[in-house]
Amino acid sequence: MTPAPPPRPPRWEERAAQRLLVALAPRLPRVEIPAPPKRLAPYERFTIPRAGRAGGLAATWYPAPAARGAVLLVHPWMEWGQAYFHRRGRVEALRRAGYHALSFDLPGFGGSAAPDGLYDRDVEDALAALAARAPGLPLHVWGISSGGYWALAALARRGGVAGAMFEDVAPHLLRWSRRVAPLGAPAYLCFELLLPRAFRYLDMARHAPHLTLRAATFLSGALDRGVRPADTERLARLAGAACRIVPDAPHLGAIKQATREVIGLALETFERANTPGT
Repeated sequence: MTPAPPPRPPRWEERAAQRLLVALAPRLPRVEIPAPPKRLAPYERFTIPRAGRAGGLAATWYPAPAARGAVLLVHPWMEWGQAYFHRRGRVEALRRAGYHALSFDLPGFGGSAAPDGLYDRDVEDALAALAARAPGLPLHVWGISSGGYWALAALARRGGVAGAMFEDVAPHLLRWSRRVAPLGAPAYLCFELLLPRAFRYLDMARHAPHLTLRAATFLSGALDRGVRPADTERLARLAGAACRIVPDAPHLGAIKQATREVIGLALETFERANTPGT
């Protein structure tokens, strides 16, 4: 039998874990997120309320004519937040294929409120907003790096989503940190010892078997120091998902080196998810 997903840590431990994660994360300046460029019009900027927590999430809705689905875009840990999706053609490709798109700033980025607990809660809030904006349509998620990480945790507990594309997702943030920033090893060990339930909750290998998606794809670059090909292959295997390793690509580099392939894989995944039984 598949073991139950790891339980959410107690609220005090969750908040402590979130604060420590931010303290250990790469330092990013807080910047004002620019409006989408004119080529992405029409769009609507609005605020997503957070369930049971103060403040909201700054979001942008990109409607598509004659839509056949809707996609939530979850950005990586970069200071430009949802503006990450202003480039590389993801929004344009989704619209051409008949998908609404919704992007948002994770807490602490752009116009969103400060973090309050782990970020998968905010992905759940954004998914609720997507469902409200696209009633009756298949819902999908496209998460990048830390955005895909938190989306995976949210989707392991939430039904109603058909497909997902996960780019550069680490199995565990603290183990990823040991590889890319080994000087922080004492702090990572303290986290594991002092917040053991949060540490277990952050293990995406415990969440992946509980995804209920019709189709999913995990993708990463062969030269990614933090997310090794074996990590991506393992998560895909646990989730029963497709897997693709892009040669010669570092972290966040696959979309730059193989733009058409990455976008094509996402659209193919969503198409399979839209068609039950495939």
